[in-house]
Amino acid sequence: MPRRSCKTSPLSRLECLTNLWLLRLLVPLGGHRNYMSRHGINDDKLAEALGMSKWLEGSVDFDQKAALKDLRRLHANAERRSGGDPHLEYLFDGTGVLSELVGLTRSECRLLEFAVVLHTDNVLDSAANAFESMTAAKLFQIIAVATDLPLETVKNGLAAKGRLAHSGLLALNRTGPDSLRQKLKLLSGQFAELLRAGVSTPLELLQGMVVEASSASLAMGDYPYLEPSSRLLLPYVRKALAELRVGVNILFYGVPGTGKGQFCRVVVQELCCQLYEVVCEDQDGDIASGGQRLCAYKAAQSVFARSGALLLFDEIEDIFQTKTNSFEFGASPQARKGWLNKILEENPVPTFWLTNDVGSLDPAFVRRFDMVVEFPVPPRSQREKIIREACRGELNEAHVRSIARSEHLAPAVMTRAANVIQAIRGELPEEAAPEALRRLIDSTLEAQGHPALPRPGSEPLPHCYDPTLLNASADLAGIARGLSTTRSGRLCLYGPPGTGKTAYGHWLAEQIGLPLHARRASDLLSMWVGESEKNIAEAFKQAERDHALLLIDEVDSFLRERQGASRSWEVTLVNELLTQVENYSGVFIASTNLMHDLDQAALRRFDLKVQFDYMLSLQAWRLFGLHCAEMGLPVPTELHRSRLGRLGTLTPGDFAAVVRRHRFSPLGTLDDFLRALEGECSVKAGGSRKAIGFGG
Repeated sequence: MPRRSCKTSPLSRLECLTNLWLLRLLVPLGGHRNYMSRHGINDDKLAEALGMSKWLEGSVDFDQKAALKDLRRLHANAERRSGGDPHLEYLFDGTGVLSELVGLTRSECRLLEFAVVLHTDNVLDSAANAFESMTAAKLFQIIAVATDLPLETVKNGLAAKGRLAHSGLLALNRTGPDSLRQKLKLLSGQFAELLRAGVSTPLELLQGMVVEASSASLAMGDYPYLEPSSRLLLPYVRKALAELRVGVNILFYGVPGTGKGQFCRVVVQELCCQLYEVVCEDQDGDIASGGQRLCAYKAAQSVFARSGALLLFDEIEDIFQTKTNSFEFGASPQARKGWLNKILEENPVPTFWLTNDVGSLDPAFVRRFDMVVEFPVPPRSQREKIIREACRGELNEAHVRSIARSEHLAPAVMTRAANVIQAIRGELPEEAAPEALRRLIDSTLEAQGHPALPRPGSEPLPHCYDPTLLNASADLAGIARGLSTTRSGRLCLYGPPGTGKTAYGHWLAEQIGLPLHARRASDLLSMWVGESEKNIAEAFKQAERDHALLLIDEVDSFLRERQGASRSWEVTLVNELLTQVENYSGVFIASTNLMHDLDQAALRRFDLKVQFDYMLSLQAWRLFGLHCAEMGLPVPTELHRSRLGRLGTLTPGDFAAVVRRHRFSPLGTLDDFLRALEGECSVKAGGSRKAIGFGG
């Protein structure tokens, strides 16, 4: 069927202009040479669209001159019919909307419409394929003739710094494939279809690329640990919206599942404004490329400028990685870097940028953000609250506290596992729910490279814990009272293994009401140069942020005497820890079994050095009686006390080991209990060298 003649309806005007563009490509620009030869016309659809079906094979004897004359007549008629039609009138309702929002001229709108039709009309695209290996000059000439726009207007309209390219609506691919369609890169294929279909509202035109963010399911009170940042963020963003500030960008970073996106929704809820989000998938459900998403972002910046809205751009790693191949139409990494910097400086819509890996961003980018906020795993008290709310009474308090001990448990991991359990609750026996929940969380944590959840009953402090049963060189209860007031201090605990140094750190944190961050040397040491120092700095940073008591066990692994160091990194390791200790404002405890190996300068950094030694006889006797009562054993006699007094190297750790053994290998008598303690002491060097007596 030939295209209809030009009429006054919008659809007919579109068909008329498309037909004119088609004929201009074929006649003035000579595109017919690619489709017409002395043997005939080699594109049936093109001939049918032009109304030249009679020249197809089998209809009449082909006469090239007559067919070309016919084609020129069609072109002349089309030009004559278009004379009374203002060729810069909008073809689509959406074009006018975009013109007003983005500030496009009528000529720029016509270039956009030409690209839209080229992307949606197969016949016009086929005619344009006649032109290959186009230079930029030839490309501009073709578009100028086809659209009847001045050559200079076309050049300016498609310039890299022009409004069309800056808005992301239409850009020129200068180094890409040769076809005209591929060189005119639209925001997306769906955008062309929507514009042609008559869609005109801004959000609908960006459909599949930018969406209205969902409402917040939390409140600012659910992020108490971010209060110092939110206290600055809220008034700043409010001011930026009121004053239409340009170049307002906020970077949120942290491990997955820590609530970065949800916090953005909470912020707009507090500010009573609208939030739009650049999607991570295209209209086909495939992962959108960095280039596609950045074009969508640029379009949203143009469309929502001065609207009082905010933008959310998640998973920005591929956008800011300048070492990867550039997506910006062949731009060099350095040129792309400058181009991205300009985007951060000139965006009219304040934007939240989210990443799981801030280390992948060039520092030159990071410094251009107005605020950089880290999203940590919430502190333990907040984790307990999240667990209670997510599980809706399914767990008792013992399970809640046990699960919350994991310092790697992000809120999203907890809530997703809880949702699975809630979904199959009717299929599970009531007593099986806690273990099923643990299994789900453990599988996710282990897949992320984190340790599994602590098991119930593995708490570091026994029920009968009492610091008076520790043989220490200082008043341990008095230290706790003092730190409850100052909440700042540096302690070095030293002595043989098992004497209660680590357990005291846990007890102390409970007494002064601070969360505990406990780290072993193996948690912080790395085989990679510089990584151990980084881990140490991060441990202090996290503890400072959470106002926690930081406990580092086996500190001798870090603070060995520098004079005996044989490698430079051993010295830098000591220096890093000393620097962090000096700058730490909270409570820090270091424990060691090897006091004589510690760097002397390091020891001066500690406010108090407390020695923990083997138990005194009275302490051992009291602890023995407490455990006998808990285990259901008879009251011990003086004979048992005498045997206990001969164990000169007894520690609280020995009692803990025997009690753990009792769970799977029950101790039936007091003699069994004593033999087990004697066995623990016998394996120590010099374990029977002296009796501890009863003078203590």
